[in-house]
Amino acid sequence: MSPPAHSSWNGLLFVNKPSGPTTYDMIRWLKKKVPGIKIGHSGTLDPLASGLVILLLGNATKRQSELMKQNKTYRCTMRLGIQTDTGDQTGITIHQSTVPDLNKDEIISVFQQFLGEQWQTPPMYSALKHKGQPLYKLARKGEQVERTARSIQIHQIDLLENKLKEEIEFRTSVSSGTYVRVLVEDMGKKMGTHATLSALCREAIGENKLEKALDGNDLNTLTPDQILHHLIEIPIHA
Repeated sequence: MSPPAHSSWNGLLFVNKPSGPTTYDMIRWLKKKVPGIKIGHSGTLDPLASGLVILLLGNATKRQSELMKQNKTYRCTMRLGIQTDTGDQTGITIHQSTVPDLNKDEIISVFQQFLGEQWQTPPMYSALKHKGQPLYKLARKGEQVERTARSIQIHQIDLLENKLKEEIEFRTSVSSGTYVRVLVEDMGKKMGTHATLSALCREAIGENKLEKALDGNDLNTLTPDQILHHLIEIPIHA
């Protein structure tokens, strides 16, 4: 099957990835509908995470590097009192600790300590490679390798909700390459406990908002013509 003949199979497709599937699942689903069209992305999301993924089709893949460098905005929930091997709730609990009684001002004070430039060491459970092997594959074998800390920028951290003592919901805007799982662990330490990421939704990539996105589950059911209707054409510079 070939996609409909159209000069506009070059553009961006904003997809709201549900929690569970991978970013590459989204790409595979789309490739079944538009075989022969080159497809890339502007940054992956972990399977646990939901939210905005920008898929690049055709000549728009030439803009991949530019789009991947844009800031990201996330709505997050951190669970206090535990730390897992993966940094999120999909992992095995490796540490547990008492959760202190924190008021709103104390939480905000910790957040403020992480604003601006930070040096962050990537986690073992990541897609970064060591001698050609993704780190997460080495981590699953119980191996650890030295990772170099990288400069990142935390532009904003806003407290959204803290109804439960063990859970804090916040929104953060960060530079490309920031691992929110690591940020959560580091903030937990400053709060005097352990912490892990229990939920994450990417709300924006640069100025591109989640509200514009197509439901990722619909990639399995929409026709190529319907998908084309959601494609956003962008200028491609030679």
